[in-house]
Parts: sequence; structure tokens; C-alpha cells
Amino acid sequence: MRQIHIRDTDLGKSARPRLLAQAPEQGRAIQPHARVHVTILGSRQQHWPDEATCAAAAAALAGHRAVRNAFVELHGPLGAGKTTFARHLLRALGVRGHVKSPTYALLETYQVSDGSGRLTVSHFDFYRFDDPQEWEDAGFREVFASPGLKLVEWPEKAAQFLPPPDLRIAIEPRDDASRDVRMDAETPLGAELLA
Repeated sequence: MRQIHIRDTDLGKSARPRLLAQAPEQGRAIQPHARVHVTILGSRQQHWPDEATCAAAAAALAGHRAVRNAFVELHGPLGAGKTTFARHLLRALGVRGHVKSPTYALLETYQVSDGSGRLTVSHFDFYRFDDPQEWEDAGFREVFASPGLKLVEWPEKAAQFLPPPDLRIAIEPRDDASRDVRMDAETPLGAELLA
């Protein structure tokens, strides 16, 4: 996938043509078709040498009360571990039974009861999303407007419809089967999740 490198995170819409022309010389990577204006309120880098470390990172995120109403984007190539991380997060939040990948359904919804009440988790996978009308027909706008945790794999496929994420997690596989991970907070709630 082609990446565009930029350094300035406060660009505004009118800067896009200039941004694209200057992109190779600058320092921050974004995906084409992604939102151009991104404010990073905090970042954390991690190295996951194995799946147990991935599970521990998911459990740590689940331990934050703020995750109950967060929008978390999961980025990475096929096989990076996005679904594995989502499954560990769902398990840490209390989801029991089979956790299905939403690759074909686009959305799997889970209800979890904990000491704070009932939590709705909406797990999206937009890998096969290619029809904008499907966004409206499936009622995804209403899902994003409702309370609960939203986990989104392949958000770049539906970027024009999605609100800014609270937390953006980029997972990059390495040759030794470990993962390099970067977590960027794009909202105050996301910054709370990194604390």
C-alpha cells in the first residue's frame, strides 16, 4: 500500500493538494483517502514478541473505564493480528462463547454485563466494504451514534463515513513473527486510554 509522509498535523482541507505534492520529503505516514487533518494527543509504541503480549495489551486497554464508549481503529496488513487483538480485547471485557471475525458480515455485536452495567461492543471489519449505500442500508450511522465500544478493522475502506477515532492502533508484523505496535490518541478520550 502506498503511503504519504507528512509532518504537519494541523493542515486543514485547503492544504491537501500542496500536501500531496510535498509528501515524500516530510515525516508522518498516513494512508491515501485517510482524513488529512489529524491531531495526535499522545502516542505509545510497543513491541509484541508473542500473542501473550498482545493479550496483555488488550487486557490493559479493557481495564480503562473510558474504553466503554471509545472508537478504536485497528490498522495493519492482512495477517497483522488485528482480529487477534480484537478477540483478546473482547475476552478481557467479558465476552464469552465464540468470537467470530466480522469479515463477511461486516459487523458482529456483543453485549457484556459488568459491575458498571451493560456494555455494547460493535466489532466492524470493512475489508470487503465497497458499496457506500451499504453504510446507510446496514444502519452503521446509528451504530456509531449509539453508546458503546466500536472496534474497526480496515477503517480506511470506510474512511469517508467514519468519525475521528479516539485511538488508532497500527500493528506491523516483523519477520520473526513479533509485532511492532503504535497507538495514537486522536481525542481526549483516546489520551485517557493511553494513560
